[in-house]
Amino acid sequence: MHLASQLETSRSRAAGLIEEGRVLVDGRAPKKSDLVAEGQAIEVSVPPPAPAAAEPEDIPIDILFEDADVVVVDKPAGLVVHPAPGHPRGTLVNALLHRLDGRLSGIGGALRPGIVHRLDRDTSGLMVAAKSGRAHRALSRALQERAVGRTYLAALWGALPESPLAVDRPIGRHPRERRQMAVVAGGRPAQTRFRVVEQWPATCLCEAKLTTGRTHQIRVHAAAAGHPVVGDAVYGAGRDRGFQGPAGRWARELARRTPRQFLHACRLAFAHPATGAEMAFESPLPPDLEGVRRWATESSS
Repeated sequence: MHLASQLETSRSRAAGLIEEGRVLVDGRAPKKSDLVAEGQAIEVSVPPPAPAAAEPEDIPIDILFEDADVVVVDKPAGLVVHPAPGHPRGTLVNALLHRLDGRLSGIGGALRPGIVHRLDRDTSGLMVAAKSGRAHRALSRALQERAVGRTYLAALWGALPESPLAVDRPIGRHPRERRQMAVVAGGRPAQTRFRVVEQWPATCLCEAKLTTGRTHQIRVHAAAAGHPVVGDAVYGAGRDRGFQGPAGRWARELARRTPRQFLHACRLAFAHPATGAEMAFESPLPPDLEGVRRWATESSS
């Protein structure tokens, strides 16, 4: 691979830089299999080296439940789940290591201890992490068997054609924008079920239930259905400008008031990995999104 030889790194590392969207050839994101022609301009953004292991950091987090096997957290928006290129510290993992004195399952590796599922940085809400190896294995198996209940509240642009609306479309890496996901042929199976809770002039508040858990799944499926998440700058940018008249003015005001993507993991249910007891947790909308919901409801009546 030309890139690997030029950077004096391994082929797998060079392939990883391409997958992360850190390589441009003549201003476009290439595929790993692309050949480079003489005279083409190659731009590479190499991230700083990640730490060998995540370190404990005193970061405030809201723990709803903890025992010897699991910990359930209500993650705030803006907090990355685990260290990664560009986010070597200041993550949920760093916070958990501090609060739990390092008592997290090591199965996820040095940078992802205890992590069995994730939320996007700007998505708030409920997550469960594993403190023991047996819990990590059991929770991972439950996720694979679709035995973990995960429900989100999402504001979507427009009106759904039906409620509930089931979206069953495969998701994979975007063919050109390598930092994004997309509905693609040959992607991994993905199923999301949307149900309208409140209908507003240019948007609707929906429950979104995951059957699978692909990266950016709700956001990608909502956008693919023509109803992207309100405030989603990646998959729904400018959608508020697609409405006319009073609905258009309302939509633009809603967009102005929405500080981030309107997506919150509000319910989480699973069988305790050690006892088998049914565990269920709920999280109300945080103040930033509750304020948007209240304005949208009041201005719609």
